[in-house]
Amino acid sequence: MQPLTTPDSELWDRASQYDSRALAEIYDRYAEPIYRYLYRFVGDATQAEDLTSEVFLKLLQVLDTPQAPRERLEGWLYRVAHNLGTDWFRSNSRIPATSLAEELVADDNLPAAVLEKRQLQKQLRTALGRLTTDQQRVILLRFGQGFKLGEVARLLDKSEGAVKLLQHRAVQRLRASMDI
Repeated sequence: MQPLTTPDSELWDRASQYDSRALAEIYDRYAEPIYRYLYRFVGDATQAEDLTSEVFLKLLQVLDTPQAPRERLEGWLYRVAHNLGTDWFRSNSRIPATSLAEELVADDNLPAAVLEKRQLQKQLRTALGRLTTDQQRVILLRFGQGFKLGEVARLLDKSEGAVKLLQHRAVQRLRASMDI
């Protein structure tokens, strides 16, 4: 397999002409990181897969429109992923939550450590949902995806100082929300 070294701008130029190889390279390059981002965001593998597919469908829908990501393809993909994840949370917030006692009864054959970890993950997702959109994106990209400060700044089209401030405020809010 050929290494993925084509610059995004060149790849986008070819993709906007419906070049199937360019579209496949975009998918190969970004599908896995977008899936991981969404999985950390929504916490459900099947839903993360579905949302990842939607991200790439949206990309196909905007190929020859003014909304197309001409210069910052990767940042556009993460923004769409985040928006889809947020929409998913909004539409699923109406589903009645089960109590911890109900979860423990339903999962009584699982070790206590697994149950505690799942509960902590739910609490973290809830606390993450209380952050601003930019704070959520910074936290997920920095700590979920492992991007460096400069990479996050580039993806979000912000200065490194702004990303540091967003990260600091987000961590403070998460700490307060989770009583850490």
